[in-house]
Amino acid sequence: MFQLYIDEDSMDRDLVRALRARGVDVTTAQYVGMMACSDEEHLLFATNQGRVLYSFNRGDFFRLHSQYAAEGKSHAGILLARQQHYSVGEQMRRVLKVMALRSAADMRDRVEFLSAWS
Repeated sequence: MFQLYIDEDSMDRDLVRALRARGVDVTTAQYVGMMACSDEEHLLFATNQGRVLYSFNRGDFFRLHSQYAAEGKSHAGILLARQQHYSVGEQMRRVLKVMALRSAADMRDRVEFLSAWS
């Protein structure tokens, strides 16, 4: 099971509590003092911590993923979801499914979309 970092766009206390209650090692931008940071800073922080970044900011983080790949840079993984599309319970179920089927090594330099994990 990989570790998760939730950026400020997708932070939800109920989701964090639900994931932690199920044994997920999850931290948030608020908890680590990364509020109002750029997308690049969030991805760099997550990468340095070995955490998969979870965000609703699909366009910007997919662009960053492509930029990293073009520059030969690595990241710990990105998990993207559509904002206001899933309930907290549905987000939790889908995140747990990804975590059950993808290791930290599998997620390295990879983008997964929550929509693919029903």
